Amino acid sequence: MCPRGARLLAGRGGLVAPARLVAHCLLIEASEGLILVDTGFGTGEAADPSRRGQPFRTIVRPRCEIGETAIRQIEARGLDPGDLRHILITHLDLDHAGGLGDFPDAEVHVFAPELATARAPSLRERGRYVSEQWAHGPKWVEHELDGDSWLGFDSVRLLPGLDPEIAMVPLVGHTRGHAGIAVRDGDGWLFHCGDAYFHRGEVATPPTVPPGLRIWQALTEHDGKARGHNQERLRELAREHRDEVRLICSHDPELLDGG
Repeated sequence: MCPRGARLLAGRGGLVAPARLVAHCLLIEASEGLILVDTGFGTGEAADPSRRGQPFRTIVRPRCEIGETAIRQIEARGLDPGDLRHILITHLDLDHAGGLGDFPDAEVHVFAPELATARAPSLRERGRYVSEQWAHGPKWVEHELDGDSWLGFDSVRLLPGLDPEIAMVPLVGHTRGHAGIAVRDGDGWLFHCGDAYFHRGEVATPPTVPPGLRIWQALTEHDGKARGHNQERLRELAREHRDEVRLICSHDPELLDGG
């Protein structure tokens, strides 16, 4: 995604130069199949720009190349997209759920409030959800909180029959049913926080964020108070469990590049 305003959005570059934002997905190779955290844009968006919506295309300027879609990335790694068994959705914004139709046989795990809002969005929320992305009728698996705990956060433990330990953690604020996905990785955890924050500096102490991203988050948030509270909890997690947990978010390109 290449919105104008690199200096405001990335902290460097020209005022009208394009910034670089990404849609950061996570592929998990489990013993019984593949698991995907978010789908980014899919082949449908690459083929039909109108599915991204005119305001989104004008402001965010996404460059949807079919080779960058999750299904093509999986194929490029020599894996079979037909082996994808589960999709774990942080939230159903159009830049996170566009590839659902590329994996029609996968179970799609989502918090129930998020799916309910996407199915019947308010006037303010209609621009963020694109129902064509799930017109194929996904195999929804709706989750409510069941009382589990993960490092001080409420959570739902997912897929107990598979080898990776996975927790779905509510991080409400950006959307009504936003989730983070924590995956056991060796002796530690990789925590995909979706859009709970947009820039790596937001979970540092003290926090920093380019002003354009701060404004962007405020304009797109469902509940600013809840979002701010969860960001503070993520900062505590990063401080107190730095040797145990690595945090990533969806749109920071340096995190996608391994920074």
